[in-house]
Amino acid sequence: MKSKQPHPTGSEKVGTDRWAVRFDVRRAQRSRPTPIIVLLSLVVLSPLLAEPPPVIELPPMVVTASRAPQAAATLPVTVDVFTADDLRNSPAATIDDTLRESAAFSLFRRSSSLTANPTAQGVSLRGLGPSGASRSLVLLDGVPLNDPFGGWIAWTKVPKLSLDHAEIVRGGGSTAWGNAALGGTVQLFTAPPASTQAKIEATAGDRDTLGGETAATYASASGKSAVRVDAAAFHTDGADLVENPGPIDRPADLDYQRAQATFLAALSPTTTLIIDTRAYAEDRGNGTPLQRNASHEAFLSAKLLGEPGGADGVSAWSAVLYGQTQSFSSFFSSVNLARTAETPASNQYDVPANAAGGAFTATWAHDPDATTTAGADARWVSGETREDYLWSVPLNQFTRRRYAGGDQTFLGVFATHERALAPDWRGSLGARLDHWQNTDGHRHEFAPSTGIVTRDDHYADQDGYAFSPNADLVWQAAPAIRARTSVYEAFRVPTLNEYYRPFRVGPVTTDANPALKPEKLTGGELGVDLGNPHAGLTLTAFANAIRDAVANVTVVPPNTRQRQNLDLVRVLGFEAGAHWQALPTLRLEADYLLSDARVIDGGGAASALDGKRLAQVPRHTLTAGLRWSAPGKVEVTANLRWVSAQYDDDANTLRLAPATTVDIGVSRKFARGWEIFAAIDNLFDATVETGLPSPGVVNIAPPRTLRGGVRWTW
Repeated sequence: MKSKQPHPTGSEKVGTDRWAVRFDVRRAQRSRPTPIIVLLSLVVLSPLLAEPPPVIELPPMVVTASRAPQAAATLPVTVDVFTADDLRNSPAATIDDTLRESAAFSLFRRSSSLTANPTAQGVSLRGLGPSGASRSLVLLDGVPLNDPFGGWIAWTKVPKLSLDHAEIVRGGGSTAWGNAALGGTVQLFTAPPASTQAKIEATAGDRDTLGGETAATYASASGKSAVRVDAAAFHTDGADLVENPGPIDRPADLDYQRAQATFLAALSPTTTLIIDTRAYAEDRGNGTPLQRNASHEAFLSAKLLGEPGGADGVSAWSAVLYGQTQSFSSFFSSVNLARTAETPASNQYDVPANAAGGAFTATWAHDPDATTTAGADARWVSGETREDYLWSVPLNQFTRRRYAGGDQTFLGVFATHERALAPDWRGSLGARLDHWQNTDGHRHEFAPSTGIVTRDDHYADQDGYAFSPNADLVWQAAPAIRARTSVYEAFRVPTLNEYYRPFRVGPVTTDANPALKPEKLTGGELGVDLGNPHAGLTLTAFANAIRDAVANVTVVPPNTRQRQNLDLVRVLGFEAGAHWQALPTLRLEADYLLSDARVIDGGGAASALDGKRLAQVPRHTLTAGLRWSAPGKVEVTANLRWVSAQYDDDANTLRLAPATTVDIGVSRKFARGWEIFAAIDNLFDATVETGLPSPGVVNIAPPRTLRGGVRWTW
């Protein structure tokens, strides 16, 4: 099970800390469960001979909060830590679904990346104004996963078998990362290749789901170099996206392939080089014959890690350079009310996007009770949408073509100092200064048949500075009582997609806005942690004010919207997390989030939104789970997630019903590194409403889904 950091004491359980059974709610066509039920029976009824493995106590260290390893007991903010076992044993089929075991974590809509359109996979933490573009930064080994053009996340890029752990920093307390970390930071860490080994996983499930993944590592005899190759392929026919599908509706099928190679070399006793390269391709259907999208990416990074040591000297440093090039395509259509036919709306046939960047971070240990971390980073992105639109029925073709996009550059420097102020008090101060720039913004539209230009906009370059300070205080009042507080500022520059690309979903058209201003957040939180790793309670109250929040605002009811800045959005909330190691083999956890996210001052054309709740933010979210290490090396995991009602639109007229989902997973290890597993998502086949795109149409998340498989580690 995930462990919620910080704990009042400096230890966490590794290896038996994960619960994984979840609730996906929704009703759809029934599938044939027989093969998976048989597999579940084999797992549970296998010989119960061995005792569960011993628990190993390790001091928890968290990297994401300050960009340097920091003891959990000194953190002023709440951090969720998912171990490798947590990520592997979760019954969820995707990484993002696993991370939703944290009540603070959600995607733009209620669907996971298994069925959601990639442009709807933006991450929201604490309900901080979700949108298709993430208001949270997502990193893989220190490199942004956020899409260069749109900010969303392609979760199928992540090499699951090689993951070592994941960290979620809730709120804006991770200002060391700069742009896009407005609502918090999620970081996934792969394990460095070390000893020679191989991991293989094969899965199968209903709806013709098949998947396979492998991670093979070869280490030199000297131990100074190693190479790991990760590869994965996945296919599913998918589930229907509409509650009452019509003749035109199709299941949302998905295919993806990924290959990644990691090379590690010890250049000296204190310096290590790690090179990563990745190739990735995805193709998915979005519910009708015409609506499909595809993604392709090539990625390369090089990282140097150093640990020179020495009193009052640099205790650790890292430097990373990376580059990626990718393409994206997506076809959109409009479906009639009877759902018997669809009409093309736009063909986003090519979205080339590139990104490059680098970062340097160094940490100084002045004495056992004081550390300083400082560094600099840079990121450049460039992208353009190339699409056809304005369908002519008589001509049976699109009559307009659009090129729209631009470049963005970000440069930042940061520093954080953390030290003991008194025997039971610790404090930290941090500051970050960023310079951002938008260049080559353009929107060019013409008739492809004649070449006649209908629009040729070239936007003035924009730039600005953002200063993001933070101040924190931690008081260890007693061995099992710790109080903490943090205040911070953060910012987010809108994506190229938000600035320049209009889009259409069903009958609703949303226009771009090149005059958008960066979002600015001012926030703070106050928390108390009670107990220890065996039983504890974490309580946190937070308040955030977002100025110039970007929202899709209805300008001509009911179906014409534009991206606009809202003058002021306020998010007040409360979190409560509890864990209990009821038995050495049984751990229970619960996590609750209250998020009151409202528009205080819409400003201008958006003044009608004053007092309205932000779209796609439930007021209440509750997760609960258990993990039981049963005799005979059997692991049972179960997760529940409940979300209250939320609105699908800015005017609060389209209400999505509350939803409860439960997932369950069972696995058993055998001799020689073999493990068999089975999982059921949305155990009770509940209906989860994800959108209300047009009158009488309800989009839904997948129904009950069964899968099983085998893992082998050599």
